[in-house]
Amino acid sequence: MGLNFINQLVGFTNLFLANSSADASAEAGARGGAMLLQIATFGAIGLFFYFIIIRPQKKKEKEAQSMRSNVQIGDEVVTIGGIVGLVVRKTEDTLLIETGGEKNKFRIKTWAIQENITATERAKATVSKPSKNDEK
Repeated sequence: MGLNFINQLVGFTNLFLANSSADASAEAGARGGAMLLQIATFGAIGLFFYFIIIRPQKKKEKEAQSMRSNVQIGDEVVTIGGIVGLVVRKTEDTLLIETGGEKNKFRIKTWAIQENITATERAKATVSKPSKNDEK
C-alpha cells in the first residue's frame, strides 16, 4: 500500500506541475503581449510628437538660420527686441545696424534678427510680378 500511495502522489504532483507550467506559459504570453502593446503605444506617441511638434520646429529653426545667414549690407532688419534698422556692416556673428533719423548705430548679434524686411519685400515682388504672357 505504501508504494501505491507514493505512485499516486507522484502522479498528482506531475499533473499539478504540468498544469501550473501551462498556466505560467500562458501568463507569460499574456504579459509579453501586454508589454508589446505598451511599447507600440509609446512608439505611436513618440511618432506623434515627432511629426506634430519636433519636425515643424526644426524646419522653422532651419529657415530662420538661413534667413540670418543671408542678411546683406543694405538690408532692413527687425531685431527680436523690435528695433528696425539698416545693416551697415556685417561680420561673422555680429551686425552693425543704423536706426532712426539721427543715424544711431547698434552692434547686434546675428541670432537677434527676427525678420529681414528687404528679403521679404523682394520675395513678395517676385511672386506678384506679372509675366509678359499674362498681359496679352
